[in-house]
Amino acid sequence: MKDPDFGKGGPARDLFGEIDRLRRERRAVILAHYYQDADIQDVADYVGDSLGLSQAAAATDAEVIVFAGVHFMAETAKLLCPDKTVLLPDLDAGCSLADGCPPDAFAAFLERYPGHKVVSYINCSAATKAQSDVICTSSNAVKIVASFPPDQPLVFAPDRFLGDWVSRQLGRDLVLWPGSCEVHETFSERRLVELKVTYPDAVVAAHPECPPAVLQHADHIGSTTSILDFARRSPARRIIVVTEPGILHRMRQENPDKELIPVPGADESCSCNECPYMKKNTLEKLYLCLRDGTPEISLDPALAARAREPIARMLELSR
Repeated sequence: MKDPDFGKGGPARDLFGEIDRLRRERRAVILAHYYQDADIQDVADYVGDSLGLSQAAAATDAEVIVFAGVHFMAETAKLLCPDKTVLLPDLDAGCSLADGCPPDAFAAFLERYPGHKVVSYINCSAATKAQSDVICTSSNAVKIVASFPPDQPLVFAPDRFLGDWVSRQLGRDLVLWPGSCEVHETFSERRLVELKVTYPDAVVAAHPECPPAVLQHADHIGSTTSILDFARRSPARRIIVVTEPGILHRMRQENPDKELIPVPGADESCSCNECPYMKKNTLEKLYLCLRDGTPEISLDPALAARAREPIARMLELSR
């Protein structure tokens, strides 16, 4: 999707230059998740996980936030910065976790658990956040759940695998909404074990959205930021990586002397370990949304006010 006004140079060079110019003119900041394509990560002002991106959005003095991620992330930025313009390069960049927890169905689910407080993973819609007591990310989920008294019954949504991992870390029962990430649930335990046999000196770093059968083989379990930290600290020369492969771009930059081995999905005929939603954003779409000021994220003010409270509580607990 090269703009007709571009010169005759390579499209990547033109796009980087045009994005930089528009960023200055619009007083914009570009936030990108680790799962975005390498070009988008390279042009971003800040690259991080969901917690870091939320904190960056809350702290920015930019007038425009371009969120190179998925819809719930851009929604979160709008909740934290209601007076700023928040743009998402592709409005169809959704999330299977968010889509799998419709607000009406979630409300009906919660009616079955009176007296429970609700901890919702940030991978959900604003309408689901509005029904929650506090939001968490994979970086702080254990800390957030542990902030409640041990005798306080809790619902954890929408990722049952993350919730199960948190439950096991704390030895605490949680009522789990039956959702999962369509990318992380496809990682193959069989292929992971085969890689461990092929590379017996390798260590395994996995995201807690993976099923327990995969996590049981991991040397380290954590968020994308935690996995990056582990890769830097580990003396191992080979690291088997069990999360969306967009993270490999930053991992390779930080660990040029290490071999990073991604685990394929169960179906090796497809790129099932890549998030199809994250990959909807492209450098071309990022340029166009900066140029045109659209697509813009907008939220109902009353809903936004309710959804903002549990996010604010998360940020307070994460300091």
